[in-house]
Amino acid sequence: MEFFSIIYVAAVALSLLFCYYKLCCKSATNLKYAPPEAGGARLLTGHLHLMTAGASSTNLPHFNLADLADHHGPIFTIRLGVRRAIVVSSPDLAKELFTSCDAAVSSRPLLRTIKHLSYDLAMFAFAPYGPYWREMRKLVSAELLSAHRLELQRSVRVSETTYFVKKLYEAWEEERSHGGSNHVLVDMKRWFGELSLNVVMRLVAGRRLGGGGDDTEEAMRCRQVMRDFFHLLGVFVPADALPCLKWLDIGGFEKRMKQTAKDFDRIVGDWVADRRDKDYSGESKPQNFIDVMLSVLKGANLQHDVLKVIKSTCLVLIAGGTDTTTVALVWVLSLLLNNRPILKKAQEELDKHVGKERRVEESDIKNLVYLSAIIKETLRLYPAGPLGGIREFTKDCDVGGYHVSKGTWLIVNIWKLHRDPQLWADDPLEFRPERFLHINHKSIDVKGQNFEFIPFGAGRRICPGANFGMHMLHLALANLLHAFELSTVSDEKVDMSESAGLTNLKATPLDVLIAPRLLPNLY
Repeated sequence: MEFFSIIYVAAVALSLLFCYYKLCCKSATNLKYAPPEAGGARLLTGHLHLMTAGASSTNLPHFNLADLADHHGPIFTIRLGVRRAIVVSSPDLAKELFTSCDAAVSSRPLLRTIKHLSYDLAMFAFAPYGPYWREMRKLVSAELLSAHRLELQRSVRVSETTYFVKKLYEAWEEERSHGGSNHVLVDMKRWFGELSLNVVMRLVAGRRLGGGGDDTEEAMRCRQVMRDFFHLLGVFVPADALPCLKWLDIGGFEKRMKQTAKDFDRIVGDWVADRRDKDYSGESKPQNFIDVMLSVLKGANLQHDVLKVIKSTCLVLIAGGTDTTTVALVWVLSLLLNNRPILKKAQEELDKHVGKERRVEESDIKNLVYLSAIIKETLRLYPAGPLGGIREFTKDCDVGGYHVSKGTWLIVNIWKLHRDPQLWADDPLEFRPERFLHINHKSIDVKGQNFEFIPFGAGRRICPGANFGMHMLHLALANLLHAFELSTVSDEKVDMSESAGLTNLKATPLDVLIAPRLLPNLY
């Protein structure tokens, strides 16, 4: 047995060396004018160790790449096995990439995680840049996430936010009825997750999945599958860097990806089947996203099977809309609890423009200037996707005076860009919403045109759900701050540790003490 083990290890080592030599030699001729390579590369794997989170939450990829930027500047090269990637963290370079080079960087590399989780690239968020992606992007933007569609679905956002506040109040009331204190402890990370999931579920599938203590098995399974989906999307499998290892599932990640894809397909497949045979014609009838897609795509000639397109689009809308909104709400409340004067100022603004005799309405949001600044400052410090998703150059380009070869991967470190002291003076690491009230930053928005602030990305592949996300963030946060006094046990600071994955959800629960600040009849 020992002899065969030695032979096996030797065979793997020789395979690695051969792949590494062949692919490195192939790209050596293009390195003369490439951005400088960062130090610390390891034999065979290069900088791969920087892209895998260690046991500590301080060893996350965006932290590691930010440290390299401090030494090598806003553009440098890293090696991920036989692959080469450039890492960018400046607004000037981001502008160049997402304007003059945008078409060349609008595709994504075929990573193992994308292969297993994207319905064979039918999921438009991970489809290659081309006719299919353009058609699906147009459909999603015009039919599912347009301003008109968001206005039609306003009642869903409002009713679910109202229900969210009501259930929080009932949890407080129940605890009080059992002799509890005036302040009741709740995990707001869980509550925000339930709110986000139910809003998106009603928009996509016309159904809600419980919450507020009345969870169903379907709801718990759906939330877990979505969290696994986003965690696995952020996993960098060794075979991505060293293709000769694709026959080895090191760490068992690919097995988990395949299982997660099956779980999600079963869940979404049932929802689509439930709507398929129903007639939803007529302008007067409200339609959810599944209904719209079944109608619009009926008889369509697409690159992929229509049912697969519908399921994959549902999946990405549900997962993306739920996870990113939850992440942002968790971080904004965590920052406010660690900065109580800012929390108090936000509530004073609500009392001034809304008062305490009624509830917050969407029409009030335009008057809540300070609340808007709080949300922008949160997205600056904690963008939901700190690395924005890996892109791939589909042709040779010049970026920042350097030559970047076709096939090179692109990583934009949004987290680092948003904390650049040259862009964000006055303590860029500090939470200061007032910076978005100053003349220099007052007009900055999230639409991808201000390249010093791109929490939803930029260019052709900017997140199409940015408008929906901002609507939900403002409405949910305004309602929570207006309805409840919020604090922590013994006024302790909130742990701000981040977790690994495509999105950077807070690593620990967000335990918050709540107490009502309005009259009982308003809940």
